Amino acid sequence: MKKSIITVVGKDQIGIIAKVCSYLSESRINILDISQTIVGGYFNMMMIVDLNESQKNFLQISDGLEALGKSIGCIIKIQMEDIFNEMQRL
Repeated sequence: MKKSIITVVGKDQIGIIAKVCSYLSESRINILDISQTIVGGYFNMMMIVDLNESQKNFLQISDGLEALGKSIGCIIKIQMEDIFNEMQRL
């Protein structure tokens, strides 16, 4: 399983979750776990996803999420689970 971590941060607005989930669905990326909160009017979401079924490579997914983020006024980042875990060990 190729797991990755996606983070979404931005000013709260209607449709953020729907737009991100639609992109993931269209890219055949499965959401394994999701957590979201709103603090002081700012939306924050973290997702663990499985990239196994996607026909896109990691760079295409990353670029697509970044473009989506710009279009909805959020910052969306993706990291491979292995790299995320190693960074947390430092």
